Parts: sequence; structure tokens; C-alpha cells
Amino acid sequence: MSTPAAKAQPAQPIRLYRVAISGHSHRVELFLSLLGLPFERIEIDLAAKGHKTPAFLAMNAFGQVPVIQDGDVTLADSNAILVYLNARYAPDAEQWLPRDPLAAAAVQRWFSVAAGQLAFGPAAARVVQLFKRPENPEAIERAHALFAVMEQQLGQSAFLAGSTPTLADIANYSYAAHAPEGNVSLEAYPRLRAWLARIEALPRFVPMVRTPVGLAA
Repeated sequence: MSTPAAKAQPAQPIRLYRVAISGHSHRVELFLSLLGLPFERIEIDLAAKGHKTPAFLAMNAFGQVPVIQDGDVTLADSNAILVYLNARYAPDAEQWLPRDPLAAAAVQRWFSVAAGQLAFGPAAARVVQLFKRPENPEAIERAHALFAVMEQQLGQSAFLAGSTPTLADIANYSYAAHAPEGNVSLEAYPRLRAWLARIEALPRFVPMVRTPVGLAA
């Protein structure tokens, strides 16, 4: 098997505008680290509405993290950033996002899950605890419904879209791993917990900051 061809590295460190407790930010930080790319973290102060300043809105009109600046490229949306970083810098880009139509569709399916069931399930339940918002039992129910599907999938393959890690796993890891912070227990999902451990065992893995809320308190 041939060794993947090396790709050019960024001319300067990629700037990652993030919030440390944001799973959307973490998935980008994680992939930057897994690829061994040089990057600089720039923390956005949500309490001071740093994401609503004219300068930030010029980078992302939706006022959301993360955003990256890579030379003259400014790009928002975590899943879009993953696709960009993979195509531009990953020497094994076809592992993370296959060209095969069916395999590529499998990754895209889990991108949709990350933007749908994950965001409105475990991520939403965690927001309640982080920011002391009204309880949201529907989010906890959606989280368990999602994790039941993931548990079933992970009984068929080691990773969400096959036998090797892909961008599907990077997009879904952070909020799944931190679901207990939203009062969503992972006790009933041994395959999901084993999958989390496999992600955490990847070279250059970096964790997201843990917050002592919910079941993690």
C-alpha cells in the first residue's frame, strides 16, 4: 500500500475562533490536532457578546462559533470547516471523507445527525445545565433515542461510518462524550462508550474541557 502524499502545511498557524465549552468548536480543534496542523485558539467571550460584534459578524453573519482564518480564507460552520481542512491538508483525506459514493453518503448522514438529533438532543440538554435554563426533558428523550441508534450502529462497525474513523466520528464525538453534563447517562450504551474510548485513543487527541454540571457535578 502506498503512503499518502504529503500536503502543504499552512503558511502560518490557522486561527480558530472558539468557545472552550462549545462542542462545535471542539470538533474543529480536535481535527486540527489530529492532523497535526499549527493553530492558534482565540477565545470568544459569550458573556460580553463577543460573537455579536461587527468584527465577528463580518466573519460569520450568523454570529456563531467556530470560525477559522487560514491565510486569506475565512470559514464558518464546524462541519464545513472539517470538510475544508480534510481536503486541503489531510494526507489521508479519503479515509476521513471517502470518495466512494456510498461511503461518502454514510459520512454525510452523520453530518446531518450532528446538525439535527445531536444538536437538539444531548447538546441542547447540556445547554440547560451550563446556562441554568428551564429544564428540557424533550432534549434528554431525544438524546437517549439518538444514543440507542448509535449503540445499534456501533454493534455493526467500530466507527459510525465503517471500520475506520471518519469525519462522521469527529462531528459527533464532542457532544456525545459530554452528554452526562446535560443529565444524559451513558451507562446503558457500552458500545457507544467503547467508541468514545477509541476516538480518545487516536494519536494527538485533545479533550474538550469538562464542566461540573448535570451528572458530571
